[in-house]
Order: sequence, then C-alpha cells, then structure tokens
Amino acid sequence: MRQSEEDAFREFAKARMGHLFRSACLLTGGDTHLAEDLVQETLGKMYGVWGPASRVGNPAAYAQTVLVRCCLGYRRRRSSKERPSGELPDRAQVPVPDSSLRVTLLDALRGLPPKDRAVIVLRYWEDLSVAETADVLHTSPAAVRTRSTRALARLRERLGSSIGELTVH
Repeated sequence: MRQSEEDAFREFAKARMGHLFRSACLLTGGDTHLAEDLVQETLGKMYGVWGPASRVGNPAAYAQTVLVRCCLGYRRRRSSKERPSGELPDRAQVPVPDSSLRVTLLDALRGLPPKDRAVIVLRYWEDLSVAETADVLHTSPAAVRTRSTRALARLRERLGSSIGELTVH
C-alpha cells in the first residue's frame, strides 16, 4: 500500500472509530471489551480491502456491514459461555448522565438474541432503512420487518413500565 493510501486509511479509521465503537457497544449489549475487539477486527478487514483496487463505493457503510458481520460471526463461533467480569474492586465510580436509563436499555438489549439486537441497532440507532438493514444482514426485507417487530415487542416486555420512570425528570 502506498503512503497516500495508508494516510487516507488512517484518516478514515480515526474519523469512524468512535461511531463504530458506539455501534459495537450496542451490538454486544454493552460489552465494551468485546466492542473494542470487534472494532479492531473491522478496521483490520477494512485495511485489507483499502486501496486503488478496492471496489468499496461507500467505506463507512461497508465498515458498518463488516462490524455487524464480525459481531454475528463472533457469537456463532464462540465455544464457551464464559463471561469476563467487568467489575474490579476499589474502582472509582464516575457518574454518567442518564446512567440508569443507559444501563436499563443496555440490559434489555443484552437480553435479545444477536440477530434481533443487530436489527434493532441498525434500524433505530444507525437509522438504516429496512432494505439497507436487509442488505447488511443478507436477509430479506420481510425478515427484517418481522424480526424488528418481534424484537421491539421483547424490548417492551423486558422494559415494562420501568422505562417511563427512568425518562421522567
């Protein structure tokens, strides 16, 4: 790869890393460590296709597609059910605005199957159309609509009335 192409990739990675990380956090149900790994894997794959021979018309959209596929692939190939602990003793607690709402929503998202979570994140966080979401997930628009409806119903069921209590200030 020539220096100009490498510089262009670095600029792309720097500009998209935060957005990819936020999406990855939502896709993983708040697992920031896994989200970081998925972003790195995504950028590594993007680096592999970067350059003049690349036929990627929209690198940002392609990166989003790669991220979703990496996440779904991780869930499929995962051989154990081990969960790393996110809690360390004597850790400083930093207040986060709307933290109770954020935790509630991430817990509800975490309870969804990976494909349902991917549909919800792509449709309502990334604001993709049904057709765009279907393209990213290699499925039909009808399957996206069905999965979206069912996933939203599961979220409403999991959240119940607690979401209203968290949003009222």
